[in-house]
Amino acid sequence: MAYFTVSEDLLFYACPLPLSERKKLDAYLLLLEKSSAGKYLKQINFDSDPGRPKIDQCRLFAAVLYCFALGKASLREMETACFTDLRIIYLIGDVQPSAASFSRFVTSLIPNMPAIFATIMKRIFSECGKDMDTLYLDGSKFEANANKYKFVWKPTTLHLRLSEKVANLLKLMHLEEGLPNEGVIPAKTIMKKIEDAEKISSTLIGGGEKALLKMKSQLSQYLIKSIEYEEKKAICGESRNSYYKTDHDATAMCLKEDYYSGLGSQMHAAYNTQILVSNGFIVTYYVSQDRTDARTLAPTLDQFFQWYGIYPKRVCADAGYGSVNNYEYCEQKGIQAFIKYTAWNGEKTGRNPATYEYIDTQTIRCLGGRVGERIQCPEGYYSKADYAFFLVKSCAKCDFEGYCKRFLKSKSKRSRIFEIQPRWVQLKQQARDRLLSPEGIEIRVNRSCQVEGAFGVIKQNMDYKRFRRRSMGRVTVEFALTCLGMNIRNILGLQCPVCSRFIGLLLKV
Repeated sequence: MAYFTVSEDLLFYACPLPLSERKKLDAYLLLLEKSSAGKYLKQINFDSDPGRPKIDQCRLFAAVLYCFALGKASLREMETACFTDLRIIYLIGDVQPSAASFSRFVTSLIPNMPAIFATIMKRIFSECGKDMDTLYLDGSKFEANANKYKFVWKPTTLHLRLSEKVANLLKLMHLEEGLPNEGVIPAKTIMKKIEDAEKISSTLIGGGEKALLKMKSQLSQYLIKSIEYEEKKAICGESRNSYYKTDHDATAMCLKEDYYSGLGSQMHAAYNTQILVSNGFIVTYYVSQDRTDARTLAPTLDQFFQWYGIYPKRVCADAGYGSVNNYEYCEQKGIQAFIKYTAWNGEKTGRNPATYEYIDTQTIRCLGGRVGERIQCPEGYYSKADYAFFLVKSCAKCDFEGYCKRFLKSKSKRSRIFEIQPRWVQLKQQARDRLLSPEGIEIRVNRSCQVEGAFGVIKQNMDYKRFRRRSMGRVTVEFALTCLGMNIRNILGLQCPVCSRFIGLLLKV
């Protein structure tokens, strides 16, 4: 590209790329070169538009990723940037790919995107001299690219009602033999019964030949409906209860921002996204169909281990991840879990303090300082395998009696029976001690800055609030490019000029 010197005598002049921008782009290209991401890009089977010369995958990836870093995530914006944005022209050269070419290329990244993401992030942390010992986890739901109100609920109840109708009809036809006693009657069974119905004599049916023909027609309609229900249940799978007609992988979720009614009560097609942040960089992303965050902690950390070969030393997350399974998972992997639990905010502020302290397997201490001992399951209580009962006596004249018994039907008794789950209480108390330690306080403050700030940059600064592509694979690679684009913004100073100090580290100047 030629660069011209601007003269004051010229009315029209070329607008060259400033030197500061060229240094950023050179640092960016050098980072991609050092990361060895090119070996994964060369494995991609990508063909450009018919009749056009083949586009170099490495240049195309550099242009696509930089477009995401600039907040130009749509295909049309990428296509336009190849003509109007000098930075993208500097990266991609003289070629101008079409929106269709960009679409095919982004789709072709699906199988290799995790490896590309991991190798670039390893290089960034190596250049910056940082580690990934402490991770901050959070999630957010992004709306899918699906039409309004085009969702389909899993027809569990309707399928059961249909099976009852089929069973009643088959009894009238004397074909009830071999039917399941309860539950859903499969479509294959109904199909066999239709074949058996052809052998039935009309003399066995009340109403004769006309009634038999009507029953056969009704049974055929039931078969069609049963096949429809089975197809919908197969699309939903075991872990969710809805999908959308225009995007089968999208799930109905209640989002915080509701542009239908403004109350957050309407269901939207959405995906649940998770990110792990360390030192201001997103090191792992995870996209799922889970409506809550509790079941996403283990898959996200497992993905981190697959990419980097280690588990972090510390993980910090909010109360949405506080569950027995997550605490035990971190304990098994040797991770210090700075994870809040549901009652954390009430206990910390003092509005809803814990009514007892678990001391050991036989003893607890109530809020008033009285010691409670473990007892057998009292009369009127249901015994569970992992629960224990503790009795605290002499509740009279206790300052906390009203608070302690606020949920009990009978408040006149002078004693209090606590039904607790020892393992859960023990894990909560360990988490509370970690969160209240000096290290825990510092980590909690950093979590608000880092992971919440990362989502803030993505949603507000990059104006990315809704997925543009459909299906789990395409949505995942789109979110991966968005996260990697945010990291590029940080390291090149596109977000904050102060962060441009990393450019010198990359260029070794």
